Amino acid sequence: MTRFALLPLLAIAACANPPVKQAEAPSSQPPLAREAARIVPERRFSTVDYLIVDKSERLMIAYAGGQPVKAWRGLQFGDAPSGHKQFEGDERTPEGRYVIEGRNPGSAYHLSLKISYPNAADRAFARQYGRSPGGDIFLHGQPNALPMGRMPGDWTDGCIALSNDEIEELWRIVPDGTVIEIRP
Repeated sequence: MTRFALLPLLAIAACANPPVKQAEAPSSQPPLAREAARIVPERRFSTVDYLIVDKSERLMIAYAGGQPVKAWRGLQFGDAPSGHKQFEGDERTPEGRYVIEGRNPGSAYHLSLKISYPNAADRAFARQYGRSPGGDIFLHGQPNALPMGRMPGDWTDGCIALSNDEIEELWRIVPDGTVIEIRP
């Protein structure tokens, strides 16, 4: 076989898929940030059907029909943001799958959407220790007494706080019954 006969084989090999290791190399972006990058800004939607919150990324993504449609960054949590809420007063934000189960337009914070914490497992865990799991966990805006801007840092008692403009948008597009998944 001559050297020129190998050229077509080399050309075909160069166009083949990359080796599996290279194709599966991890992205430098965290998983939910990769989802946010998939959002098509022009996509039209009136409501969402699923929310994912990633506490470590301080990111929430809304989905409509299985597609990411909107992202909010810079979320604020309880004073002790690491770990799953276990007991009343632990200042933690829950982790797990819950549902938006109501709304409060007269909240002490600029609008609030109630999260269905505690669920049966949360109540059973707290009961084992003779404690209350707590409750009244919301997605909400900033304190009504705050004239403008945002409170600094993590300041809630376990809720998820956004800017007032962001909670107004959520209020419009998140119906009661929407699943919210809160990840560590």
